[in-house]
Amino acid sequence: MKWYKIPYNIQTDQPFLKRIKLGDRTVCLVGYEGKVHALSAFCPHAGADLAQGWCKDEQLICPIHRYSYNINTGKGAPGQNDYIDVFPVEQKADGLYVGFAGLWERLKGGFK
Repeated sequence: MKWYKIPYNIQTDQPFLKRIKLGDRTVCLVGYEGKVHALSAFCPHAGADLAQGWCKDEQLICPIHRYSYNINTGKGAPGQNDYIDVFPVEQKADGLYVGFAGLWERLKGGFK
C-alpha cells in the first residue's frame, strides 16, 4: 500500500466534497459526519465529476443522472450494477493520508 498525504488542512466538522490529485490518481474526498472518505473522482456511468454532486444518507450522488454510491463500500444503488473504488484514509501524526494498493495487492485481494 502506498500512502499519499492530503495536501490540505481538512476540517471534518462540516460536510464537504473536494476533488484532489494524489500521485497519478484523482480522488473525491467526502467529509461526512466527522469522517473523511476517499472515492473514485468520476462516475462510471457518465464520467461526471462526483465532487460536483452531493452526499446524503451515506450516498455520494452523481450530479448528472443522480446515480448514487455508498461512501463506505463504493457499491451503486440497487439496479445500477456498478461501483466506484473506495480508498482507505488514515490519520497520522502529520495529517490525513489516502492509501492506494499496488497491482499485486489488488490481485491478492481478489483471491481471499
